[in-house]
Amino acid sequence: MTSGSEKRTVLFLSTSSGPGGAERVISTLAASLNQDSMRVVVGLFRPGWLQAECERLLVKTRVIPLEGPLHLRWFVECLRLVHRENISLIHAHEFSAILYGWLVSRLAGVPFVGTIHGKNYFWEKMRRRVAYRLIARTGRLVAVSEDLKRFIMDKVGIPASQLQVIYNGVKVVIPVSDAEIERVRAELGLAPGVLVIAAVGSLYSVKGHRYLLDAMPAVLKRHPNSVLLMVGRGDLEVSLKEQAKRLGIEDRVRFLGMRQDVPRFLAVMDVFVLPSLSEGLSMALLEAMASGKPVVATRVGGNPELVNHGRTGLLVNSEDAQDLAESLIKILSDRVMLHEFGRAGADRVLRHFIIDQMVRQYQDLYGDLLGSMKHGENLN
Repeated sequence: MTSGSEKRTVLFLSTSSGPGGAERVISTLAASLNQDSMRVVVGLFRPGWLQAECERLLVKTRVIPLEGPLHLRWFVECLRLVHRENISLIHAHEFSAILYGWLVSRLAGVPFVGTIHGKNYFWEKMRRRVAYRLIARTGRLVAVSEDLKRFIMDKVGIPASQLQVIYNGVKVVIPVSDAEIERVRAELGLAPGVLVIAAVGSLYSVKGHRYLLDAMPAVLKRHPNSVLLMVGRGDLEVSLKEQAKRLGIEDRVRFLGMRQDVPRFLAVMDVFVLPSLSEGLSMALLEAMASGKPVVATRVGGNPELVNHGRTGLLVNSEDAQDLAESLIKILSDRVMLHEFGRAGADRVLRHFIIDQMVRQYQDLYGDLLGSMKHGENLN
């Protein structure tokens, strides 16, 4: 594409300000493009984690508050931003940002890309399905997994030719030193020999944490020297703590809240577990695999596209505490399996889900759209 003073400027728009997997993709992609072929400005409906993270990564942000549907002032301010920053392309993430970003792109006469990160119930209302069909005809839509692409085709009625799959990518993991691992274990009060099960993700019902807690008494009966770390925050934190207490396992479950140093905690895990009821393509799962951790994940969304069952981890049925417990017991009982799954998972991520591949695919997509516009070709 272009370089130096000729860099094109892309406006990212995000429905959410996070924290979450989609927001980590946005910040990481923006920072990578900023350092390479393009300049990125991130536009947000509200301040939050994503704004702080982008600014930490030296990516320019602008908050334009959105106050209700078709908020005229938002469109005026966003169009001003497009002209002031000389935006060449708009790339929006999730439904609201995709809809509003597409409308601005039409008004401004710039190409449009929309990335759909999850199922998020956008398909339940007819007007939303119609909006996506229209957007797909005049812009480019991206799904983060083949499962999500099939879902959109089935539920929304968008043909395969109007949907592209670009997998999320993660950075190559820098190994954590043995000394640092010991420091983390000391911080958490983990005695030698304690087996660490960990889940990383927002504490919302769709993440399925209650089934993981229901599975833990059986796991602890077989492996009484294990502990569960829950990294994340959310509306269900209080009820999940109450559930752990009812189950009599509160002393074996640690709620660590939102952490900025997740790689340190990944380093002390023996197994990573993702009990979600729905996923697009889980960044937490990718990061755990990239760190060389064996995984147990539900057979939903893009998880089977990441996890090679029986080689990099185990897949279980969603909403099935017994299946989850049996798989955790199986993997914790076999140190060879733990090691081989972890090694194979890291290799799989390095081959197929590294950030450079994601960035290159988006660069190619942008280049196609910008090249078409430059030569006056029809973008539709």
